[in-house]
Amino acid sequence: MNFKTSLKLTFALLVFRTANSQTFEFSTNERQVLGNLKEKTASIDAGDIDNDGDIDLVVANGRHWPGQNRFFLNNGDGLFTISKALGNQRDTSYSTELADFDNDGDLDVAVGNDRAPNRIYFNDGNGNFSTGASFGNANSTTRNIVVSDIDGDGDVDIIITNRGAENEICLNNGSGSFESTIGFGSKKDSTIDVEVSDMNKDGNKDLILANRDGQQNYVYINDGNLNFVTKIPFGSGKDNTRSVEIEDLNQDGINDIVTANIGQANVIYFGSSEGTFNDSVKYDLDLDHSYSISVGDLDLDGDADIVVGNAREVNTIFINFGAGRSWEKASLSNKKFLTYDILINDLNADGKPEIIESNSDEKNFYYINRTIK
Repeated sequence: MNFKTSLKLTFALLVFRTANSQTFEFSTNERQVLGNLKEKTASIDAGDIDNDGDIDLVVANGRHWPGQNRFFLNNGDGLFTISKALGNQRDTSYSTELADFDNDGDLDVAVGNDRAPNRIYFNDGNGNFSTGASFGNANSTTRNIVVSDIDGDGDVDIIITNRGAENEICLNNGSGSFESTIGFGSKKDSTIDVEVSDMNKDGNKDLILANRDGQQNYVYINDGNLNFVTKIPFGSGKDNTRSVEIEDLNQDGINDIVTANIGQANVIYFGSSEGTFNDSVKYDLDLDHSYSISVGDLDLDGDADIVVGNAREVNTIFINFGAGRSWEKASLSNKKFLTYDILINDLNADGKPEIIESNSDEKNFYYINRTIK
């Protein structure tokens, strides 16, 4: 692994060779940013906003302080040459997701805010947005939103995690309105992240929670009627978990749970046919302040790798070369940003996934994957 710094555009070049002699490469420069502002960015999502066939990005800014949310349009080559404001007001935004909420064939935007109304923005199909109705509790401490058709009725619902308050499932009526809300968890939960997946293969979507403040992490099992009475614990019961991802890392047909922890080792919990998550491996022994994770095949070898976004420490890549049990670590760059979210997506349509950082009080960089297939 080495970094090359020069007067050229490239200021970070990661060339990494694994134990099996495979080489992959990521690079970034001052052009590979989302604008030139240093905002309090907390979340990024990717999708084709303007229906031109390439991947655009929407950014949630603010956290505890009102900021201007924005979206960035891809010119087709992986450069974001047009930026527009999302909405005409500033919000305390922590999370954003793209989905077709009103079933009209284009991607709309949902934004989760801290102690302010969460909001839907409807797309006219060309990347022009109008403000829709709010969803969820307007005064909750929202930290993350996730979209999924959790009730199986054919439209996209929204799951909200609220730190220190009851979490919420907001059900879509099919036109992008969310009058019906179901709570899950307790009012004392410090839930920061949630993923939605059918963990026990019964056809119903379950909830996988990441809790901070030394609280137990759980998988909430869906009984088919959105009742989540059965809870399966994972982790030590005292973890400070900030983010979770679901992936079959050992390719045994059963979903595993990948965690990012604050000041603790990051751990993978392997699912079993019994529905438990007792088998685990620490893929990162360093005690970084890990805020976010994403999984994807970064080295193009057919299995899932991990990228971790850290707070005030270098962001890191973990290459899977042992069915989820053996990992090689590399630093994405030598910069110690406050990365709240990190994302894997193919931005330049070359079949190789890029890495996008969501940095607070710093520019949001993305790293082009230059690995040779």
